[in-house]
Amino acid sequence: MVERKTWEEFRKLGFLWWINVILHTFGWAIIVEVEDDGSISSAYPARVKFRGFDEKDNEKGYIAVSEYMKDTAEELCKESHE
Repeated sequence: MVERKTWEEFRKLGFLWWINVILHTFGWAIIVEVEDDGSISSAYPARVKFRGFDEKDNEKGYIAVSEYMKDTAEELCKESHE
C-alpha cells in the first residue's frame, strides 16, 4: 500500500511546486535544501512572506505535473477502483 519515494523524485515530478502553490495561499511552503550534486539534504515546512512563483517556474511545474498525469493516468485510475 505504501511505496517510499525520494524528495528528489517528488521535486522532479513537479509535486513540490504544486503543493507549494497551494501552501503559499496560507503563507507556508515546504523548503528543500538542495546540495551541489542535486541531492536533498533537508526538507521542512516554513512560514513565508512570498506568494506564488514566476511565469517560468509555473510553466515548468505545470508541464511536469501534466506529464506525470499523462504517463500514469491508467495506473492511477486502476488503483482508484481497487
